[in-house]
Amino acid sequence: MRMLNCTGALLAAAALSLTAAPSAFATPPGDNGNVKIHDIATGEYDHRNNPKVCTFYLDSFQFDGAQKVDWEIQAWAVNDLAKATVVKSGSLTLDGSGHERTEEMTLADGQYKLFWTFDGQKSSAAKHKVFKVDCADEEAPGEDKPGDKPGEDKPGEKPGEKPGDKPGDDAPAAPDESPAASESAAAPAPSADGASGDLAETGAGAPVGALGAAAAALVAVGGYLLARRRTARRH
Repeated sequence: MRMLNCTGALLAAAALSLTAAPSAFATPPGDNGNVKIHDIATGEYDHRNNPKVCTFYLDSFQFDGAQKVDWEIQAWAVNDLAKATVVKSGSLTLDGSGHERTEEMTLADGQYKLFWTFDGQKSSAAKHKVFKVDCADEEAPGEDKPGDKPGEDKPGEKPGEKPGDKPGDDAPAAPDESPAASESAAAPAPSADGASGDLAETGAGAPVGALGAAAAALVAVGGYLLARRRTARRH
């Protein structure tokens, strides 16, 4: 009987040790979450980490619900600040699922390290992430190129001036008359006797041909009168 009691006690102790073993090696509550560095193009619920960013935010997953978190970012390498210089810090409270994110932020190019501590933390070391900020290949947000600002004219252009127009150049005026109209206006009108109207004119406007004909008529009349006078003297 005593042997059965001892055996039962040993089995109970063995079962208790097996039940407690998993909890002895399990991560303490609150320490099993993860924090990520996210580029602004990475979704809030994406669990990937982005070690190289320009504008970024901090994102957390699987912590205990409603935990309070304190975080800070320190300069680490390849920048103008001494190592461990705190460049940004803040705090936030996680939601019921142990998730939350910070606002978007940016830093000077260089290498940095994030330290993430929280209420109920069991381990002495904070969660941490090393990352690099590199904005050299990206255009600064809100930066305008020359000529892109509202109301700004491109070089060499004035308001109301069409591209290609030189300052002070006016467009050639349209001719008032067609070539045919100009030629007909320049050509002299034909005279009443069918002449082309090209004869020279005196100061009084009479044609030279008409004056010549009148002179010839006067000469003929004079000759006729002179011949008649001579005939009368003979008789």
